[in-house]
Amino acid sequence: MYRTNTCGELRLANAGQVVTLAGWVQRTRKMGGMTFVDLRDRYGITQLVFDDSRDASLTDRANHLGREFCIQASGTVCERQSKNPNMPTGDIEILADSLNVLSESLTPPFTVDDNTDGGDELRMKYRYLDLRRPIVRANLELRHRMTILIRNFLDARQFIEVETPILVGSTPEGARDFVVPSRMNPGQFYALPQSPQTLKQLLMVSGFDRYFQIAKCFRDEDLRADRQPEFTQIDCEMSFVEQDDVLDIFEDLARYLFKEVRNVDLPAKLRRMTWHEAMKLYGSDKPDLRFGMTFVELMDTLKLGKFAVFDSAAYIGGIRVEGCAGYSRKQLDALTEFVKSQQVGAKGLVYVKYNEDGTVKSSVDKFYSADDLQALKLKMGAADGDLVLILSGDNANKTRVQLSQLRLKLGDELGLRDPDRFECLWIVDFPLFEWSDEEQRLMAVHHPFTLPNPDDIPLLDEHPEQVRAVAYDFVCNGIEVGGGSLRIHDGKLQEKMFKILGFTPERAQAQFGFLINAFKYGAPPHAGLAFGLDRFVAIMAGLDSIRDCIAFPKNNSGRDVMLDAPGYLEPGQLEELNLKVTLDEKQ
Repeated sequence: MYRTNTCGELRLANAGQVVTLAGWVQRTRKMGGMTFVDLRDRYGITQLVFDDSRDASLTDRANHLGREFCIQASGTVCERQSKNPNMPTGDIEILADSLNVLSESLTPPFTVDDNTDGGDELRMKYRYLDLRRPIVRANLELRHRMTILIRNFLDARQFIEVETPILVGSTPEGARDFVVPSRMNPGQFYALPQSPQTLKQLLMVSGFDRYFQIAKCFRDEDLRADRQPEFTQIDCEMSFVEQDDVLDIFEDLARYLFKEVRNVDLPAKLRRMTWHEAMKLYGSDKPDLRFGMTFVELMDTLKLGKFAVFDSAAYIGGIRVEGCAGYSRKQLDALTEFVKSQQVGAKGLVYVKYNEDGTVKSSVDKFYSADDLQALKLKMGAADGDLVLILSGDNANKTRVQLSQLRLKLGDELGLRDPDRFECLWIVDFPLFEWSDEEQRLMAVHHPFTLPNPDDIPLLDEHPEQVRAVAYDFVCNGIEVGGGSLRIHDGKLQEKMFKILGFTPERAQAQFGFLINAFKYGAPPHAGLAFGLDRFVAIMAGLDSIRDCIAFPKNNSGRDVMLDAPGYLEPGQLEELNLKVTLDEKQ
C-alpha cells in the first residue's frame, strides 16, 4: 500500500510504530548530517528525518528533493527533540528508512502555503496548486460539511432531492441566459438555467410537496466579489404553506448551520424588516446591522432657504458617526472624494463636527446659524464628540443608496464590521414591480411568478407600482444570502401578471405555456426559497469573495484562466452547429 497513515494523524501514542506516509514536499532543511522534510497531504504535515549516520545515500537523495515533489517514505515514529506546538503532529517525527519519489515537480510559480506570494490571477491559472494550500482546502472542506448538514436537515423534514435539467428553454425576462446551440435542431438553442424556478413549481403541481436541490445555476451578468457566472443554490419549494411556514423552516436551517459550523446561537426569532423601512433607514435592501448609523431625514431641519444645494434637493439625509468629531481635514477630504467618485456618484459631502469642548465646526457654517446647527444636533441625536455627515440629491432612493455606500465605508474604516459577529434578518414586503428605464416598462423585482400581496391585488389594474410582493430575503451581515416568495398558482392571476409585464398572450404561451397549462390541473398553493451556497460558505469562512470557496472559479471577466475558457470553436464545429461567427473589428 502507498501509505499506512495520513500526514495529520500520528501522535506520541504512535511512538515506536513503523509507518509509511505519502504526500508532497512542503519544505526541506539541512542541518549538519541531518535533513528534515515536511511532508504534506490533505490531512496535515509530518516531519521526516533523514540521518547521515544511519544511511548517507538515503540522506543524499532527500537533499535533492524539491518543493512539491510527490513522495512516499517509511520509517519509525519518534518523539521530537524540538517540538512544534503549532502543529497537531508537532510532538513526533518519522525517522526515515526508505524514500520513493513518486513524481517530481517543477518549481511551483508561487509558494504553496497559507501566506503565499502568488497574486489572484496567477493562483487561478494554477488552481490545482492553489487547492493544495491548507487555507483554501479548508474552505472546500467547510463547503462539503455544510452540504451534508443541509441535506440531513431537509431530509429529516420530508424534503425530497430532485435533479432538474441543465438544458432548458430560454427565459430572457430575468438576467442574460447562457445559450447552447442544438446540433439536432438547427437554428434552435437551449439555455442553461438561471434557477430551477418553473421546474420546481411543476414539481409542486406534480404533488411532490417538499423539494430541494443543491442546484447549479448560470447567469451571464457582470461579475463582482459575490457573483460568478455559474453558482450553486440550496433550492427549495413547498406546497400548502404560507410565508411564516417557509420563514420558520429556513430560519431553523440557518440557526442549525450557525450552531453546527460556528457554534453561534442566532436569536430564537430573527428580526423582520420591510423593504421600505430598510431603504429609509439604511438605503439598502440588505442592511448590515452589525453597527448603527441609521439615516435621519433632514428636509425640515436644513431646507430653510439658506443653502441652495439643500433648498433644491428632493432628499437630505444624515448619519451620526459616534466619537469621530476628531476626524482631520485630510480624512474628511478623502470621504468627500469617495462619495464624489464614479462608484458612488454624489455631488459632494457636508460635515458637522460637534467637538468635545462644545464648539461646532461645519463645511456649511457660513450658511447656518449656531441655533440651526444645534437643532441639527438634536434631530440627529448627536452628542459632543460626534461627527454628522450629510448627503442630498434630486432623487431620494438614489441619494439613500449613496449614503449607504458612505455608511459601509465608515463601518470598514472604524472596524465595525466584525467578520466573527453575525446579524441576520428577513427583509419582507418588497415591491412587486420596478420601472426599467432601459425597457421603458415595469419589470418584476423578483420574477413573474411572485404572488402579489392579497391586500394589494385591487391596485394591479390602476396602480401596479404600489403593489407589494409576498417575497422575502434572508440577509446576513449586509449580504443577501437567499430569498424567495409565495408563488402565483391561479392561472388567471398569472395571465394578468404577464399582461402588466408587457407579455402578449402569444409570447406568454410560447415562453411559459407549459406552466400556464399545468396550473389548469389543480395547482396547490406553494412557495419557495433559495439560499446561495457559495455566499453562505463565504460568510461562515469569513471570506470577502466567494471565489475562495469554489473549487474552480472564474475571474472578474468571467474567464477560467486555468482552462483558458471560453474559447473559439473549430470551423468544423461551427458548421456542424449551423453557426457563423462575426466579430467586431475592435475585438
